[in-house]
Amino acid sequence: MKNTKKFKLYPLLICFLINILYVSPSYSLSSQEDLFKNALNLSSSGEFNLALKQWNKYLELFPDDAAALSNRGNIKLVIGDPEGAIDDQDKAIDLDPDEIDPYINRGIAKESLGFWLQAKNDYLYVISKDTDNFSALYNFANVEGSLSNWQNARNLFAKASESNPGFAMARSSMALADYQLGNIEESEKELKKLIRRYPTFADARAALTALKWSKGISGEAESNWIVVKELDSRYSDEEWLINIRRWPEKPTKDLMKFIALK
Repeated sequence: MKNTKKFKLYPLLICFLINILYVSPSYSLSSQEDLFKNALNLSSSGEFNLALKQWNKYLELFPDDAAALSNRGNIKLVIGDPEGAIDDQDKAIDLDPDEIDPYINRGIAKESLGFWLQAKNDYLYVISKDTDNFSALYNFANVEGSLSNWQNARNLFAKASESNPGFAMARSSMALADYQLGNIEESEKELKKLIRRYPTFADARAALTALKWSKGISGEAESNWIVVKELDSRYSDEEWLINIRRWPEKPTKDLMKFIALK
């Protein structure tokens, strides 16, 4: 039996649940499927504490299921146990070393602890197996940004968006990297394209707010910011922008200066 359902967590956790489940002779296949689906549904619906209990229950019966271990690791990361998450991803990799998603998930957990180079190694491994893996490319770009390697980050964000043209956050991150690098016209052009296609995309509107204000075009900055405030209040939080959303320093500082004048 193969599971191909996806459990996705914004902004970084992307897990593709593809793995052969190991069937216990004392447990029916249908019951195994039901337990897995129940845990997966709880995970996807955001009921993380209940999901953890269900994954624990499932893994007591099927301890060699790499997909379940990887999913439980994702839940552990969400509820604040990155060390436990890494341990589960390690076990999943030991059981199924050819499946690349646990490497991505482990990299994300390592990023949460600031282990940039260890996370980078996991993403590089994935890219060596799948050069167009947009999740690994995107997360690798975030690592490069955290290391202030913004040109490398910009190029990786571009590759991620090429691999998945609908991945708006990768395009917005590429525009922010251009902003940081001083490529203002390229950044503005990309942000405007994103807003035309996704009018309620707060990230692009917040970035354009900062960019327009830095150019002295206060009216357009104001109009974009009005929309951002209605969509996502977190963009007023400098710590969130830098540590969670992972914006570069220059657009972050420009946006904070704009807000301080309000």
